[in-house]
Amino acid sequence: MKKQREASSSPASETNPKIEPAPNSNAEKAPDDWVSGNDPMTGAQASYLKTLCEECGEPDNFQPDLTKAEASKRIDALKERKRPALHR
Repeated sequence: MKKQREASSSPASETNPKIEPAPNSNAEKAPDDWVSGNDPMTGAQASYLKTLCEECGEPDNFQPDLTKAEASKRIDALKERKRPALHR
């Protein structure tokens, strides 16, 4: 049994997929490629998007009828605008 455990343990030189996903990983997809991208945005997305709109001085630009993909893209755009110029 001892040999079996040694054989199954990973050497330290192997990459950890939880930390460094493989180059062909689908861990991050573009919103347009999401299977559920056309579903209505989630409550969490709506809440965050509303907050970002307010923080960017655009409270009237919040649209409650966006899809998940549209909301994700809008969130990314507002986060980029909100980020200080030093971090861009």
